[in-house]
Amino acid sequence: MTKIKAIPGSLGNSGIPFLNEDTGMTDSISATMTADHRHCDQFLADFEQRAAARDWDQAVGDGQGLVAALLDHFAREEQRLFPELLAVDPRAGGPVHVMTLEHRQMRALLADLEGAIGKRDADECLGLVETLHFLIQQHNAKEEGILYPLADQGLASRAEGLLDQLRPR
Repeated sequence: MTKIKAIPGSLGNSGIPFLNEDTGMTDSISATMTADHRHCDQFLADFEQRAAARDWDQAVGDGQGLVAALLDHFAREEQRLFPELLAVDPRAGGPVHVMTLEHRQMRALLADLEGAIGKRDADECLGLVETLHFLIQQHNAKEEGILYPLADQGLASRAEGLLDQLRPR
């Protein structure tokens, strides 16, 4: 298990309130979840490039990776982060509700994308990716600007165990 230590006086909106004693690097809920956003963004970009080139041998794998990465990210938030945050900070109720609704909307798009990938329909895939990209950018900005800083502040005392649960498997 990774050893995480709170740095006294460093809590706030910096998103970097913890020191990982194993690596000597700072760590936080914001940093962990934002890094996972970038991981998912890379899958989206790779899939878009492969679908546009109609390189279906690679596009199918990239598309499946995109769907799996996003669904895993949503599940870690909904099953781990959001309940913990709601238990300590009632201000998070509205943002968590909105994020959960947006997850539902993106899950529907991902299901449509899986269908388009199955048909190897590049035009449909690219249209869905464009919509998904737009939604993801707006969604991630809200999480990174509002929700994750609330989590860093409210869950500082629980961060060690929670960070292990929030990292992608």
